[in-house]
Amino acid sequence: MIQSLFVFVYLGIVVYIGIFAFRKSKGSEGAEGYFLAGRSLGTVVFILSLFGTNMTAFAILGSSGHAFTFGIVTYGLMASSSAIIIPLSLFFIGTRLWALGKRHGFMTPVQMFRDRWECSHIGTVIFFVQSALLVPYIVIGVMGGGTALSAISAGRIPYWFGGAIVALVVMSYVFFGGMRGTAWVNTLQTTMFLLFGAVAFVVIGIGMGGFDATIESLKSSPATAAMLTRERISPAYFFSYMFIPLSSIAFPHIAIFCLTARRVKQFKKTVVLYPLCMIVLWLPCVFLGVVANRASDVPLIQEKIEARAHLAAEGPRLASEERAALNAKATGDDVLLFLLERYAPLWLAGLLGAGIMAAVMASDSQILALSTMFTEDFFAFYGGKARLGERVQVQTGRIFVIVVTVIAYALALRAPESIFSLAVQYAFSGYAALAPLLVAALFWKGSTRWGALASTLWTALSVAAVAVFQYAVPAPPGPPVVVWSVGGIEILSRTAGGTAVLGFMPVVPMTIISALLMVAVSLMTAKPGKETIARYFSKAMRRE
Repeated sequence: MIQSLFVFVYLGIVVYIGIFAFRKSKGSEGAEGYFLAGRSLGTVVFILSLFGTNMTAFAILGSSGHAFTFGIVTYGLMASSSAIIIPLSLFFIGTRLWALGKRHGFMTPVQMFRDRWECSHIGTVIFFVQSALLVPYIVIGVMGGGTALSAISAGRIPYWFGGAIVALVVMSYVFFGGMRGTAWVNTLQTTMFLLFGAVAFVVIGIGMGGFDATIESLKSSPATAAMLTRERISPAYFFSYMFIPLSSIAFPHIAIFCLTARRVKQFKKTVVLYPLCMIVLWLPCVFLGVVANRASDVPLIQEKIEARAHLAAEGPRLASEERAALNAKATGDDVLLFLLERYAPLWLAGLLGAGIMAAVMASDSQILALSTMFTEDFFAFYGGKARLGERVQVQTGRIFVIVVTVIAYALALRAPESIFSLAVQYAFSGYAALAPLLVAALFWKGSTRWGALASTLWTALSVAAVAVFQYAVPAPPGPPVVVWSVGGIEILSRTAGGTAVLGFMPVVPMTIISALLMVAVSLMTAKPGKETIARYFSKAMRRE
């Protein structure tokens, strides 16, 4: 429990930061102050908190767990393409969002969509779809917190209780501090988990006898040699992951965060620093996930390896309940924590455990984003703010924070999939498919509200279809199971990691068809008025 004490001290610090932010504003800030920190975040806080809010439990626990199963290819799947696509999207799309928000007072993407396409109830449809797709990402944070606290305490804190503690802490500082408190906490968290990656890399490497010897051991074993190649991921699946980073700028919490910058120049520094932060965080986590396969002196990791081998050998002949139990045991989301417990001194493992908690608690921005969207895109839009005032609007936002946190916690207790799989299959794929809305609204004069509606409905239906399909067809323990083929061509398959469409992840057809629907339907429907087009595409707007 010594390691756990370090974590609880850290949790107390972040709660205090939220309360301090509340006291600084004296509890009297308006909606823009609570939800956007008055659009006044400085350069350091903006850059660190923007990166931190994008790096949740998915980045540390999810990446190391995926690398534990699939190998070093995990870095190529996510970190390499993300390090290029995300900074560029922030620079080209985020800066335009910032300019529009400053000029027209937008606080959410849906507000911009409603104004840009002269729509009302269609904007409400977009709000509900975006909200539903953000929930899995919030659930990931609660799952990560429960997993981390349980592993750090050697099981003395059960998963359900650890998740509850993290949910309560996040809810507290978001409730009190709003965007200002969330940004300050994210700045602290980002600093901690960036340092954590480098220190953990060195400490565990020394404890395992040096990485050279560990890698040679991996290479020499037929069971683990494939971990150092791309062998376990098909070319089509590898290509599919290039679509995942498109989701970043489409996430409401990232788009809303873009509106908090004090000056547009802050985005330029983000383009340079973001890829460097990706390397510092992802490379150690992925690498440690891979070398965990040679941690022969860590019994809990060996149990996972044995469960994985048993699934591969006997999976098709096992009962569904036994197969599900083995899948849960083989999941590697907690291997990084077990490595720390084994190879780091107690005091250092406690500090590094706090660093892990810093990453897994980054669901705060998603919770605040949902609260912002609800109060602005629903409560205020349908007259609540006009009737009851801005103070009630902020209070409503705080109540919504509690509601969302409780729902996310309840779902986290029943989530059957790993952190990595849950994020990629639903949250990332859905928002990548919604990215054409943002691009069309900002850069294409001919886009219409009906094109946006078609794209939104397609995204909602396709994500729901993937969820239903994966529930109806259990994950195979071995090679993919072909569900539908035409003329020898595999159209639809169920894989251990999710679903494949023509060999690609669902995000590929989802995003391509979403973009085609936006274009096709917009070409056939009436365009917004000339005044609206002028406000978004005038020379003055382009200069801003």
